[in-house]
Amino acid sequence: MLGNKPIVAFLPTLDFDKARAFYEGVLGLHFVHNDGFAMVLDANGTMIRVSKVQPDFKPAGFTILGWEVSGIEKVVAAMTEKGVVFERFGFFEQDDLGIWTAPSGDKVAWFKDPDGNTLSVSQHT
Repeated sequence: MLGNKPIVAFLPTLDFDKARAFYEGVLGLHFVHNDGFAMVLDANGTMIRVSKVQPDFKPAGFTILGWEVSGIEKVVAAMTEKGVVFERFGFFEQDDLGIWTAPSGDKVAWFKDPDGNTLSVSQHT
């Protein structure tokens, strides 16, 4: 029923201006519009609705959105140059860029947006 329908992704924010500066200015997503309830961005054909949340919002303790990339090392290095800080976790080994390589060979690096939402870039074998 929904297998051939487009996905709409949702992200919470406390501050539209900070979120727009990050998602558009740093990550390079295309701003579509902001109606005051949600800011709509286009991520390569996927609609991302960044929704305003209550001041008591607490970010989830896990990844809520990610991008599949090729050449993850170059992507992470370029993002780092733009000021993105990659998360470090003590329970598995990450390289100097913050990239973890799974036993399968897949690679993942995690970072946070201005609201503390955990995002990722990954490269799959």
